[in-house]
Amino acid sequence: MNDDSRTRIITAIAWCLTWDKSHNLNQDETSTLHQIRQAIKDEQDVPESIKSVVKQAQRLYDIPNDYEPETLEDLKKDYPDLWDESRRIGLVYGGATKIRQYVFEAAKLNDIRGASALLDRINLDDIPGFFGEGGRSHRLKNWLNKNGFSDLRQALIPELIIYSTGGSVLAFCPAVLTDKLANAIEKRYTHETLTANSCAVGDTFRLLELRFGLLQDPIENTLWLEEYKQKQENNLIIQAYFNQSNESDLNKKFWLRKNFNELVGKLANQFTHRRNGNASPTKRLTRSYPPMFETHPYLQRDGADNRAAVAKTDLPGTPSFSDALARKVIVGQRSKRDRQQRRRWYKNFRFRRQSGKEELWSPGYFPSWVTRFHEFLQQSGSDRQYYQITEREQVTEAFSLREIGNVSKLRGFVGYIYADGNNMGGYLRQHIRTPEKYREFSEQVLNATLNAVYIALEKHLKPRELKNLIDPDNAHRNGDWIYPFEIITIGGDDVLLIVPADKALDVAKTIGEEFEREILKSPGFRINIPYDPEKVHRYQGEKPSEYTFQCELSMSAGVLITADNTPIYYAQELTEQLLKSSKKLAKELKSYDYYGGTVDFLVLKAVTMIASDVKEFREQGLTKGNLKLYASPYTLHELGGLLQTVEALKKAKFPKSQLYQIRSLLERGKHTAILNYRYFRVRLQQGQPELEKHFEQAWCQPKDENNHGNLAPWMSRKPKETDAESEKTIYETLWRDLVDLYPFLVEDEPTPANQGEQLEQGVKQ
Repeated sequence: MNDDSRTRIITAIAWCLTWDKSHNLNQDETSTLHQIRQAIKDEQDVPESIKSVVKQAQRLYDIPNDYEPETLEDLKKDYPDLWDESRRIGLVYGGATKIRQYVFEAAKLNDIRGASALLDRINLDDIPGFFGEGGRSHRLKNWLNKNGFSDLRQALIPELIIYSTGGSVLAFCPAVLTDKLANAIEKRYTHETLTANSCAVGDTFRLLELRFGLLQDPIENTLWLEEYKQKQENNLIIQAYFNQSNESDLNKKFWLRKNFNELVGKLANQFTHRRNGNASPTKRLTRSYPPMFETHPYLQRDGADNRAAVAKTDLPGTPSFSDALARKVIVGQRSKRDRQQRRRWYKNFRFRRQSGKEELWSPGYFPSWVTRFHEFLQQSGSDRQYYQITEREQVTEAFSLREIGNVSKLRGFVGYIYADGNNMGGYLRQHIRTPEKYREFSEQVLNATLNAVYIALEKHLKPRELKNLIDPDNAHRNGDWIYPFEIITIGGDDVLLIVPADKALDVAKTIGEEFEREILKSPGFRINIPYDPEKVHRYQGEKPSEYTFQCELSMSAGVLITADNTPIYYAQELTEQLLKSSKKLAKELKSYDYYGGTVDFLVLKAVTMIASDVKEFREQGLTKGNLKLYASPYTLHELGGLLQTVEALKKAKFPKSQLYQIRSLLERGKHTAILNYRYFRVRLQQGQPELEKHFEQAWCQPKDENNHGNLAPWMSRKPKETDAESEKTIYETLWRDLVDLYPFLVEDEPTPANQGEQLEQGVKQ
């Protein structure tokens, strides 16, 4: 463990233990505490009055990782100075809840951008600012003072933060101020957003619990190793509690549970309990600061049609805003660096706080995702190459989905990408057992996610020029260069992007691959567990570059390709369903020792194409007995093969009409589809070798080695033991996916005429 982590944790523990229980310190006493904090940091002597506390913190931290006492008597004998049950340290866990409900409440991209940016500011800036981190810490300390949390202003220091990424915070706290800090976190969200839901909980723990998990009161009553071994065989509750992994050794099972993770699990349960509206075991109110707004049937509603409007603005269309919506709009405009004169409406119409004070709410400063991406390019030295195509023209953010769709090869279509990490919970249970490990892990995952997204955007989405915009709100932007993407959020291992449709799958694939490469730069994530590519991947054209070792963490993604006028909330819901399908495949493939990423995608050519959800649409509309007329989801390796197969079709110049005709014949049965495919394939005047190599041999080889027949366009898959009709072989095809992707990956920019023809053919088929 590095010295910085050791110093932080020792400082945090010593600070909490030293804090006066009356927490009513004068200036001299506060100054003395900060001197002690600096002395610990510089490894200097501390005053005699606090030496015992610092020594306790050091002793606790320096307990060896492999120290596993057989009995509680051994623990008490080895660490008698830590046995004191009266000394307690607070832990607080909290953050925003129902995030997507708040972010996607509005229909416009700018409002969604603003809602996401506002939550990001609170998560990454405001809450750490309570502890003195960041450039706005002085202003946030003043906010604490004005809102009844003056005790926290002196009591919180940066070393107390364990992590504050991914939309939540976990931090140490003086025991007497635990509930007050939780209340302050909840109030900050409501104070700034007015309508976003949040939840924060806290509890106090003894020193030994930070290392050995939850202990009974008194400690001697705690279920320990020997008693666990005796009772676990006949006690189902004990079995369920300790069976958190596939580990069979009882000693290892016990110690995988009895560590700092157990405290975090208790806080997570309390968080869920409180978030669901249940009463707290302490004297805290069910919700400290619930967002509530009166409505009336005869009052004019805001643009989102959710709350009473307080003013009609002079923006285009003269929209009416409530206070909550106005904040989203102004933050969205600031985050995309909109022109100053377009933001004057906010001051002109004097949007006030709900309390009625004369002070105008300030959005504050926060860098946009494009600003952070630009900084990444500069730091990596790739900015000159990235901007070379623009010939030094200014590059701006995309102001709307229409602009992102405008620069797609098939104009008017965009791709939603929703990615999330795999095996995060399992890794935490297996490897993360101390506060400092939690902190390091959260930073490693966030940095890997950020770098993976930035690398993917740099690789696939160079600036693009807007052309042929005819909408009055956008026509003046013709000829402007834009960043052809919108980052809705990047939090921990969560990513939500909107990109041009033609690069959606490339970006999703690269994010998954680069995440594993980036996380492998840190020790502890590589596992030397090989897998059999032939059992995992249906694509056998090329072997994966690495399959003898893997990264224990990976990413799955859902990708929706749809028109730029598709309602965002609807597109987001479908993308989330695709992500769940993708993660389900990743979980199933772990039985084959595959830990890599997966992607599920869908091309939605019309909003009415899916009446319910993706799973039901596929089961009822694309499954005929043992025939599956689709092949999604894919592993990352298979997705690369799919994109290569599309290239092979392009080189073969496979007639588009025949592409659609073969797809329509899939429903008539396996043999009919095989005969028609062979008929069209042998008539090709060019490209037969490419099609045979990249499609037939790569995807459609029979699983039976003795079968040398032709299956194309089908792939065979042996059924799982859990399938109802396990004696039947499952046949699936990626032809429908190929046809859906083909119009979006053509090299030549389609003219409006043939673009309409392509879409008309696709919808009819």
